[in-house]
Amino acid sequence: LRCLKLQHINYFFPVFNLGAGYHSESKAKEYKHVCKRACQKAVDRLRAGAMALEAVTAALTELEDSPFTNAGTGSNLNLSGDIECDASIMDGKSLEYGAVGALSGIKNPVLVARRLLSEAQKGKLSAGRIPPCFLVGTGAQQWALTHGIPPCPSEKMATKFSLSAYKRNKRKMELAEKIETEHHFLKRQRTSSGTPISSSLDTVGAIVVDQEGNVAAAVSSGGLAMKHPGRVGQAAHYGCGCWAENAHDARTYATAVSTSGCGEHLIRTMLARECSTAVQAEDAHQALLEAMQNKFIGSRFLASEDGVLGGVIVLRCCKCGDDQSSENLQALLVEFLWSHTTESMCVGYMSAHDSKAKLLYYSISSFFCILDNPLSKKCHQHEWFLMPC
Repeated sequence: LRCLKLQHINYFFPVFNLGAGYHSESKAKEYKHVCKRACQKAVDRLRAGAMALEAVTAALTELEDSPFTNAGTGSNLNLSGDIECDASIMDGKSLEYGAVGALSGIKNPVLVARRLLSEAQKGKLSAGRIPPCFLVGTGAQQWALTHGIPPCPSEKMATKFSLSAYKRNKRKMELAEKIETEHHFLKRQRTSSGTPISSSLDTVGAIVVDQEGNVAAAVSSGGLAMKHPGRVGQAAHYGCGCWAENAHDARTYATAVSTSGCGEHLIRTMLARECSTAVQAEDAHQALLEAMQNKFIGSRFLASEDGVLGGVIVLRCCKCGDDQSSENLQALLVEFLWSHTTESMCVGYMSAHDSKAKLLYYSISSFFCILDNPLSKKCHQHEWFLMPC
């Protein structure tokens, strides 16, 4: 478990991740730039008075537009050489959720998920029909187009890197299948955690708390490289990709969670909701450690897996201050935590009074921070953010 240790007096706090998986240190500069842009987009919206839901959408849109993330532009190609994206968003205030799966031909899947959420908030459709909250495939694409979201050809969403990765992976797969025809005993090796197919697991996500204490979370992914067409990962599934829930009384915390990693592992454990429930405990640090160990790494639902791959970012917040205090003097106490089992994870944050976003990169084999003033390895410790609201 990695816990950011800083103290600030702020009005709002957006956090995002570039995914849990493998991040090349040679691309550190590009990661830094996209992180800063995403955080700045969210902060600009919050400073203008927008709520958490709008800010988290703005951050995810920026991350999807980057060719260096496995979401939107630059997404992994599936077995047929096409791009199919998953995305979901959840509003902690209304508890509404919207999602799309295996969506092609739309540059920003999170915008479709956001529109689904908004339309659901309007109530029932004609003849008393219940509005959808989760659409997939061509149905999702058609719905997006009829609701004014512009199309984008898949070839324009593919990048030089994603195309070369597809060709490389296709050659490896064809070679492996040829060998397996003659040597069946190699099949288990190819399908284990040591598979030769190189795949980005870096689902991107964002979690935000606004000046009123509302939280929101969103996640977007291009899925596994060489996945079967129609496969839908955790980024679209309820309780698996993201979770956001405002405090419903004085004894509970508002929580926002976003996950990244192997979708099949995250779906079978519903990790986002599990982590949200866990950090209602008094000690969020210990609670998240135990949730990752017992509900994910040691989960009986993943007992057949050689290794589990995933990461999570979490915001927990509550209003504090005595009843005699004026509303302006009340504070919002915010905790930011993250954990991962993958080779690396990249997270960033920006507060109301920060002039620039901060980026933290953690690798199992090495540790480095990309910050204006680099932190020490005290990132393992637990801390709070105190924010007037």
